[in-house]
Amino acid sequence: MAHLRKSKSNSLLCDTKEVLLAHIKQDNHLTIALSGGIDSVVLLHVLATLSKQLQFTLSAVHVNHGISSNATLWSRFCCNLCHSYGISIYVAYLQIKKEAGTSLEAIAREERYRIFSHLQADYVVLAQHLDDQAETLLLQLFRGAGVKGLSAMPIVRKQVSDAAPQIFRPLLEVSRSRIEAYARQHKLNWIVDESNDSITFNRNFLRHEILPILKTRYPNYPKTLLRTSRHLSEASFLLDELAEIDNAYCRALGKLQVENLRKLSFPRAKNLLRYTLLNYGVTLPSTAKIENILNQLLSIGMDNQFHINLGDTEIRCYRGIIYMLPAKTPSQESKQCVWRGEAYLALPHLRGAIRFTQVKNQGISQQKILNEPITVRSRSGGECFTPACNRPRRSLKNLFQETAIPPWERITIPLLFCGEKLIWVPGIGIDCEFQVHSDEIGILPSWDPE
Repeated sequence: MAHLRKSKSNSLLCDTKEVLLAHIKQDNHLTIALSGGIDSVVLLHVLATLSKQLQFTLSAVHVNHGISSNATLWSRFCCNLCHSYGISIYVAYLQIKKEAGTSLEAIAREERYRIFSHLQADYVVLAQHLDDQAETLLLQLFRGAGVKGLSAMPIVRKQVSDAAPQIFRPLLEVSRSRIEAYARQHKLNWIVDESNDSITFNRNFLRHEILPILKTRYPNYPKTLLRTSRHLSEASFLLDELAEIDNAYCRALGKLQVENLRKLSFPRAKNLLRYTLLNYGVTLPSTAKIENILNQLLSIGMDNQFHINLGDTEIRCYRGIIYMLPAKTPSQESKQCVWRGEAYLALPHLRGAIRFTQVKNQGISQQKILNEPITVRSRSGGECFTPACNRPRRSLKNLFQETAIPPWERITIPLLFCGEKLIWVPGIGIDCEFQVHSDEIGILPSWDPE
């Protein structure tokens, strides 16, 4: 029996080593997310053992959510445990408040990953295992999740920022029973979160009330559900590939076109919209909300404008072109900046800067701007402009419409004035009166929005 326990212990160590060898490199820095529970305590023991063999740097992070009255004791336990292994630990203290319409679990998870994204490491290592996979699949199923939501947790995945450490889950094919056996074999100590017994939480309800019944009829259900999740992961991957094909078809000049979106079947158009929102970092709304947005986009006329906010992103439509933009608009306060000949003029209130370069036969004539102050202003209305010497003077409003500049961009475009005369508009040109003559060195402005 002792030999059997030892072989199981070695088996978990060997299996984890194989996963590590497949994904990490020598001298990588791994930070384990240490809660103090049995799963992360076992993972810490395994990684501490393997770090010497595989020569990677190991540290730990503990997130103190401040929810439990025992949170301080748990933090102290994790610090003492890391000290016994001779590894450093960073403790992040949070104050989580429940918001209407969201679960405490979801808020805590979001805050944890926010902490993970700012760590200095190659990987943040999580102790999620085979049984966690099964529970997650069932929870997502009961929430009515789509293919992506039902997909298996990947062993390695990137976080939102490329600079952030990747999330690494080396125990995804290890069962809870094997983890518990390893902990007993090595006489490890861990903490028990009292909330784990509360069936008011959906995951605990599944774990304590539903899954034991399932196990009597389907003893291998975790592996079976893992297989199902992987099938769904493949389906999700194929849907993303289809979205990339449809994205290339529906875009012109880098923007989605409503006219081309209408040529797709409704499910394909919905798949493309969902894929686009995810690529812009939008937290996906419900299926009903996505379908409502899509229906509005598909029915919009060329002269109509569409505008809807989704968290920190807004979707706009102008002349059949779909725009994804940050929801926070720049300040619309009237502000005038004086240009004194510098090569770079920052305009933080318009979220951008103007660069001025000297070019032969191009740009603004330096002789014609000597006697008046040169200022940068936002549009106030009523401005007129003559970008072409062979055409009559035009209103700036008509020129913006002619060049299809969306209305929300017009208020953030910097206008260059000489005295009270408008002399340059980004994307349109330089007023005829102020253009250089041949062989003259002119000043060429260019607008660099953020």
